[in-house]
Amino acid sequence: MLDRSESALSVVLRSRFYRSAFLSLLIAGIGMSAATPQLTLFLVRELGTPLPVAGLYYVTNLAAPVAGFLVGRLSDRTHDRLLLFRLCALIGAAGWLAMAAANSVWLPFVISAVALSISGGSMALLFAACRDELSRHPTKADNRVVATIRMAFTAGWILGPVLGSWFGGVFGLRALLVATATCVFAQMIPFGRQKVERYQDLVLPERPTGRRQIDQMMPLLVFTAVCVLAMTGDTIKFGYLPIYMADQLHLSDSMRGAVIGIQPLLELLLLPVVARLADRFGALPVMTGGAALGLAGNLAYATSGSVGMLFLGQALTAGLWACVGALGVSIAQRLYPEGVATASGVFLSAIPVSSAIGGAIGGLGVAAIGLPHVFFVPAALTAFATAAFVALSTREVRGQGRVA
Repeated sequence: MLDRSESALSVVLRSRFYRSAFLSLLIAGIGMSAATPQLTLFLVRELGTPLPVAGLYYVTNLAAPVAGFLVGRLSDRTHDRLLLFRLCALIGAAGWLAMAAANSVWLPFVISAVALSISGGSMALLFAACRDELSRHPTKADNRVVATIRMAFTAGWILGPVLGSWFGGVFGLRALLVATATCVFAQMIPFGRQKVERYQDLVLPERPTGRRQIDQMMPLLVFTAVCVLAMTGDTIKFGYLPIYMADQLHLSDSMRGAVIGIQPLLELLLLPVVARLADRFGALPVMTGGAALGLAGNLAYATSGSVGMLFLGQALTAGLWACVGALGVSIAQRLYPEGVATASGVFLSAIPVSSAIGGAIGGLGVAAIGLPHVFFVPAALTAFATAAFVALSTREVRGQGRVA
């Protein structure tokens, strides 16, 4: 067991696998975040897609839960966790290359729904492998170890949009998609020929089938659905907050960039803080606090009339995403320990699903009530999510009391 005086960072640095996972997520984060903000621009400029049709691209994210479940379930039956991880990375690299070569409007939609959805499972498999390693070599800082590794992906999302904007402007958008394909492929390189054997806990019962399996997965599915509600405001923010800042608040380019960029930076700083709080007070109570911060952040956007309120909203929202990033996968794996890869895949699909739902809500809400009042809609959804997290936390405490 890890001594209390020893830090999670030292655990990561001593382990070849943890170091490799950190580098892999950093590379993947840079590649994905470099291309994602430019995809709508690529569809419109390079393929001549009408803007309303281009906005529907993110609906393809609804394929992510199916792909995440199938990839995770297959991994839970495979001896080596990294075998499917490598396969997902190869499929993703091929998908991004096909996207770069596309000349038809429909092709990127198909590629996203099939190849990129499968590729998204690679991150879930890495976290499943991390859980296997933590089960074999338990510590007193599991949440902090996972958060430290997750910080790499967040750092990638800080660097990627800046690098992507520059690279796309200099070399073109198709070249940017080729660079993303290179990063998706390169996430395999840090592991070399490493293998991570699937951990089998002899205490756990045999994995159920049929209706009983669905019943045992229900806490995981409920938790994932609640997280989807809490995260819907992010797509609305990225889609419409820049327009609000430019057209109504008349902020400069540099100020708009500062507002958007402050959230991932604060999220990166908060990840280890959230993990430490979870080690002390429990993961679900801390997640409840994160949802409450997200609610306050959406209310700050909705009532904003100055840049100061936007900075406040970004800071509060960073708290929500730090909780999701540091604790979400760990909670999901604990809710369905019979299949940690399945749990990871199902939970991580909440992010693209919330993106698709948020995009639809944003389009309808802006037309109905305008900016910035559209943020009252995700605020209402996050309020419901906060109440649901309170109920889940209370149920967990009562369950622990009955066991005691």
